[in-house]
Amino acid sequence: MTDTINAGITHGLYTEGEPIADTKAPAGPIAQMWTTRRFEAALVNPANRRKLDVIIVGTGLAGGSAAATLGEAGYNVKSFCFQDSPRRAHSIAAQGGINAAKNYKEDGDSVYRLFYDTVKGGDYRSRETNVYRLAEVSANIIDQCVAQGVPFARDYGGLLDNRSFGGVQVSRTFYARGQTGQQLLIGAYQALERQVAAGTVTTYTRHEMLEVVVVDGRARGIIVRDLVTGEIETHLADAVVLASGGYGNVFFLSTNAMGSNVTASWRAHRKGAYMANPCYTQIHPTCIPVSGEHQSKLTLMSESLRNDGRIWVPKNREDCDKDPRDIPEEDRDYYLERIYPSYGNLVPRDIASRQAKNVCDEGRGVGPKVGDFRRGVYLDFADAIERLGQEAVSEKYGNLFDMYARITGEDPYKVPMRIYPAVHYVMGGLWVDYDLQSSIPGLFVAGEANFSDHGANRLGASALMQGLADGYFVLPNTIRDYLAKAPFEPVTADHPEVVAARQSVQSRTERLLAINGERSVDSFHRELGQVMWEYCGMERSEEGLLKAIDLIRGLREEFWRNVRVLGAADTLNQSLERAGRVADFLELGELMCIDALHRRESCGGHFRVESQTEDGEALRHDDEYAYVAAWESTGGDGFGELGTPVLHKEDLVYEAIQLKQRSYK
Repeated sequence: MTDTINAGITHGLYTEGEPIADTKAPAGPIAQMWTTRRFEAALVNPANRRKLDVIIVGTGLAGGSAAATLGEAGYNVKSFCFQDSPRRAHSIAAQGGINAAKNYKEDGDSVYRLFYDTVKGGDYRSRETNVYRLAEVSANIIDQCVAQGVPFARDYGGLLDNRSFGGVQVSRTFYARGQTGQQLLIGAYQALERQVAAGTVTTYTRHEMLEVVVVDGRARGIIVRDLVTGEIETHLADAVVLASGGYGNVFFLSTNAMGSNVTASWRAHRKGAYMANPCYTQIHPTCIPVSGEHQSKLTLMSESLRNDGRIWVPKNREDCDKDPRDIPEEDRDYYLERIYPSYGNLVPRDIASRQAKNVCDEGRGVGPKVGDFRRGVYLDFADAIERLGQEAVSEKYGNLFDMYARITGEDPYKVPMRIYPAVHYVMGGLWVDYDLQSSIPGLFVAGEANFSDHGANRLGASALMQGLADGYFVLPNTIRDYLAKAPFEPVTADHPEVVAARQSVQSRTERLLAINGERSVDSFHRELGQVMWEYCGMERSEEGLLKAIDLIRGLREEFWRNVRVLGAADTLNQSLERAGRVADFLELGELMCIDALHRRESCGGHFRVESQTEDGEALRHDDEYAYVAAWESTGGDGFGELGTPVLHKEDLVYEAIQLKQRSYK
């Protein structure tokens, strides 16, 4: 046990519990596991499906596709989202593409290579059984979406086109210009609406889940708030699926939609669902840089731009103020191409982000100063425009170039884009087994809300792949094994556990409105984000993380004493909505820092300054940390008091892949 783990326990930050394991993955060769599991999973006959109710929280690619598929299978599905339409789920913002092992380019791709690239890209901190299944079903996703009419890009002959993304040396990414997420979500949405028309799915828009109902150890429903009327509602079912996305907005500034939050997952965590690897967050290297302290949102520029754009900074600090077009080629540092010649600008996201930070820390950042620091590097398309022509570049990336021009007022066809890393995605999430079931029986978790597929770093174009794999192909085949045990004991709204769950929501709402302090909700969120970015962002240290934990605890105490939430509970109240979400972020932020503190190694997006090679690369310690860190909540009062979390370790066993240090040079 390392000094840092001892330090964490000595400070009373956590205790260690019993180890856990995934017991659902069948024995045998990894290539046969999914076929075996689908056969072994119990069936529910069509007549019985009509008697079973399933609640799905979230309508993005994972939740929308799951609701459509389970509805078509004949289950009674209730679908919840806090947006005014399922089509406004954050999946719509995904730009670059979706991976699949089709090998249309005949460049050596295969299911195994996609599996290997994903495990390696995640720095060997993912569960290999889940990742292989993801690679295996990837090809089915493309067939499904083409059948739905998703307008993937095609080559001159009409065949589906592919491009490359970071961390791979093949072209396996299917795309719809820079709007892939939007087109895929429209496909899932129309499948969902078909089931709404058929009467198997009922949608509840503008409803936010605020509590999970657990009866006799099983998830049996949720408590939601109607965001228009303020009414607290109880909805009961035989199983609950969370597909509510990630928690990147804990950093305040991120590429996530403003409404994206952790509340659904965190309420489940407080009820007994383990939170796995919460410190694994992805910093995306190609985002429009922060322009000032007024911002509340950052904008992603698709990783696909790194196919043709070249990333560079001036070699000399004194050139940082110059017009980039006036800097001669010999005075430019194409640092990714220099350091990683095999992959060049298409290294994985964590590596590209850290190197961008490094050159800016050296004083070679570009763009206007924010404070006393230039946060930006150039993404230059001059060579691509000269090689392909502006029309060809526009055909590939036109909407992205237009978006950049509208936001920055600069023409990327004439002047290099300026980009800088920003929080984009989280690899951590609720712990699930091979069946996507959490540590609470009957509570399943799909998409970004679970931890299962990406380890410590997600490869580009894999989020859409996981969301649709989980929703269309995995969950419908695994949840039936659980539902085959039904019917369960009937539960009504007056059951003591249901009443207690509803009362906890009402008490929390009343408490937030009664504080009547002096600080706005957003001021607390912004301060939390600054702490998280500074001490639990791209670079982490023991000293910084201990300081962050103290700062977050102080901020959380002040929040519950001094926040001002305007309005009333029985009406539309966005201030109240934000207050509940920020209260959960203030708890999650502490657990993220504890998780980062206990893991004294660098892996993927988790970079500890104490664990790096001589040339500054991430250094893993497989002998000590080759495990999933699954955290159990020990309660607390629900008003800022957390209790001491318990760490459960799931050992990561690699049989199909050999563990080794990553190299992209």
